[in-house]
Amino acid sequence: MKECEDRVAAAQGKPVDILFIGDSITQNFVEEPQANWNLVGAAVWKKHYGDRHALNFGVGADGTEHIIWRMDHENIGNFAPKVIVLLAGVNDMQHSPEDIAAGTKAVIDKSRAMYPAAKIVLMAILPNGRDPAKTAAANRITKTYADNQNVFYLDLGPSMPPEGNGLKGVGADHIHLTPEGYEIWASNLDPLLDKLLTP
Repeated sequence: MKECEDRVAAAQGKPVDILFIGDSITQNFVEEPQANWNLVGAAVWKKHYGDRHALNFGVGADGTEHIIWRMDHENIGNFAPKVIVLLAGVNDMQHSPEDIAAGTKAVIDKSRAMYPAAKIVLMAILPNGRDPAKTAAANRITKTYADNQNVFYLDLGPSMPPEGNGLKGVGADHIHLTPEGYEIWASNLDPLLDKLLTP
């Protein structure tokens, strides 16, 4: 959480056009590879978002209740993002699909209350090995939250099909993304961001 607080502090007084909200998959988008951890996307982030006034508000292991707590307690209320990119839910798999979706809806509602002018890109829970059936069931519910006016749904599932013993763009832990996975995310997201950020 300290790393996220540092990113928020560094963004104070600067424009934040795009706010990425999520858990470790979001956090790792800005992390550099380490000797024992290379499921990161810093190079992809710099390529796609380094000059787009984007802030990463992701923290590892967060469920939706933790995200809401951080939105209440971290210093992000003075930002005015034009687009929020929300990816959450994979850490809520101990709950029912209905409760997972309810948690996601709560983050959407919190985001709209804090930033009423922002558009929200709601990411489907990414393909994973934690609970594919529950993931699919929760995604069927959360997809209904999109109205294509304020909330837009983006599902990377078709771009991350089974590949070998895993999933395209997903690491050996079957949850976190490889650099290829982050490139898949960015290349699918950018056309929608371009549309939503056009005056």
